[in-house]
Amino acid sequence: MAERYVMSIDQGTTSTRCILFDHHGRLVSVTQREHKQHFPRPGWVEHDAVEIWRNLERIGPEALAQAGIGPGEVAAVGIANQRETTVLWDRRTGLPVTPAVVWQDTRTDTLVDELSRRPDAHVVRERCGLPLATYFSAPTIRWLLDHTPGLRERAERGEVLFGTMESWLIWNLTGGPDGGVHVTDVTNASRTLLMDLRALAWDDTLLDFFGVPRAMLPEIRPSSETYGVARRVVPGVRIAAALGDQQAALFGQTCFHRGEAKCTYGTGAFLLLNTGDEPVSSTHGLLTTVGYQIGDQPAVYALEGSIAITGALVQWFRDRLGIISTAPEIETLARTVEDNGGCYIVPAFSGLFAPHWRSEARGIIVGLTSYITKGHLARAVLEATGWQTREVVDAMNADAGIALTTLKVDGGMTADNLLMQFVADVLDVPVVRPMVAETVSLGAAYAAGLAVGYWPDLEGLRSNWHRAAQWLPSMDAGRREEEYDNWRRAVERTFDWIKPPAT
Repeated sequence: MAERYVMSIDQGTTSTRCILFDHHGRLVSVTQREHKQHFPRPGWVEHDAVEIWRNLERIGPEALAQAGIGPGEVAAVGIANQRETTVLWDRRTGLPVTPAVVWQDTRTDTLVDELSRRPDAHVVRERCGLPLATYFSAPTIRWLLDHTPGLRERAERGEVLFGTMESWLIWNLTGGPDGGVHVTDVTNASRTLLMDLRALAWDDTLLDFFGVPRAMLPEIRPSSETYGVARRVVPGVRIAAALGDQQAALFGQTCFHRGEAKCTYGTGAFLLLNTGDEPVSSTHGLLTTVGYQIGDQPAVYALEGSIAITGALVQWFRDRLGIISTAPEIETLARTVEDNGGCYIVPAFSGLFAPHWRSEARGIIVGLTSYITKGHLARAVLEATGWQTREVVDAMNADAGIALTTLKVDGGMTADNLLMQFVADVLDVPVVRPMVAETVSLGAAYAAGLAVGYWPDLEGLRSNWHRAAQWLPSMDAGRREEEYDNWRRAVERTFDWIKPPAT
């Protein structure tokens, strides 16, 4: 019998990738294509959804050709996607009615402020587990309906459809205007501000609060389940999984048990903790979200801590200050000194995310003396990522009532051994990195393979996980707490920097 594979589509913020995996979770082929970032006004960030679909039409067959196979040797397709990005399209023509509004977009800040002042605003977090913020999809949908003539009436008639990126791709893969399946999965639906977190269904109270017509919404389905059969790109192959990218990484890291956590280190960092089959309401600045749902099994929930600036601080150090010429050089420079020399950098470039959520904060460097060298600054840059991780882990331990025992890591910054050792030191737990770095894509592949029987169960997936590197804590406890106290005092000095306009 010929070897079969699972295809993963990773539709990210800057590019789309297709990866084929074999039975052992090994990467067989990979193709990638970037799409343009559009910034039509300050604070606006847009994508062309058609460009993204066309890119997938090109790279899907290329991935098959690279592996020397046809669609008949693909058991299933799974999709991981940039979360919260909003696409509205015409059901009949299949064309977007507006540009896709990206999760980074802040055009809804005034609307969110107005909604936050309503006396019933408390229902949002109570029902969906998320704070009212520009980050999520519902305010964007409302803004587009309010600012595009005739769009609300068309949406109420079901002529205009809403979806996040996985919905848009599944609809096109399964036929588009000619019978395309309009679905989303529970992880993506949980990021819209419109889904009841426990019922896993669109919530009428939330729909009324945001003024979003039910007729435009996709059907909510489990993360791992056959949604339909592809008619384009990979004809005849079952589309069998969809997860938001960070939940896909949680799945790819096989964090299937309560208390297991992963952190993905990229431009920012996203730390997710499996909290089991009950959602945990956060009182420490974290998001409550769906981790994944396999078929008709109960959903598994997660706490999420989002850190805005991690790798982006290294990029700033390289591109804006010019102290290094390549990102990997920062580790070499940081190793020229034994410690940070008393210097701390808090990268609140556009406010602080979890666990503080202070949009008025701005970045600072504290502890500068004539002793400080560029080596100390480099070390402070790396340590900022470690201390921010510690803040989120402390919040998770407090909310979940279970202490983290190991942190699984992935993403580009995990190549920095000094940084990973520092993370282990400040958390006082082992930090481990897997052999397969493509955990987002692997998670989508795993979920799709499970749905069609390509892999038998979760334990089978665990056997595919192999450790590539491990860092064990070695910092003195007294020094750890003294430096953490210094960090927290530095963070407090970023607060209230941007003053509200005088009335």
